[in-house]
Amino acid sequence: MIRLSLPIALTAVAALAACSPASDTAEESTSTETPSADAAAEAPSNETVGSASLALADGTPAGTVELLGNGGNLTLKIAATGLPEGTHGFHLHTTGDCTPPDFTSAGGHLNPAGNEHGRENPAGSHLGDLPNLVVAADGTASTTTDLGSEEQSVIDSLFDADGTAVVVHADADDYRTDPTGNAGARLACGVLERT
Repeated sequence: MIRLSLPIALTAVAALAACSPASDTAEESTSTETPSADAAAEAPSNETVGSASLALADGTPAGTVELLGNGGNLTLKIAATGLPEGTHGFHLHTTGDCTPPDFTSAGGHLNPAGNEHGRENPAGSHLGDLPNLVVAADGTASTTTDLGSEEQSVIDSLFDADGTAVVVHADADDYRTDPTGNAGARLACGVLERT
């Protein structure tokens, strides 16, 4: 009888040990899963390349703009406040100078390739042509737009000796009319600074 009981007892002990939780003295694993090198290379970096603080003519803050480098492209991200409701032209301008009250010190639209104005212009658009900014009833707007390639020539154009300004206009850009898209007066301006 003892011979039969011993194998049964050992089997029962083994089964119970497998089902019971680990003892308090057991070493706990503290490792965390890390992404593979391939996954890290595929993920966009969203590195901040530049930024601007928008202001109205009276100096009231009107939002922020971030220039992000993400996986070979440049993205411009705007978060605006205190603007009139409606659709407004939104452009990069040739000079990083936002002297109030009219911000004309920012110059014309950034156009390093010498193209005509307008995202819908058959002759092509220029680097300063951005999508219109739609402002809600509460005066806020946010959007992200792709500037395309992160080529050094684009970076050099944005951060040349006289800089670049980001301007929000009073009216919508018609995406065709050269040189300004009939976007009207300049409501807010910010100088793009390299970070």
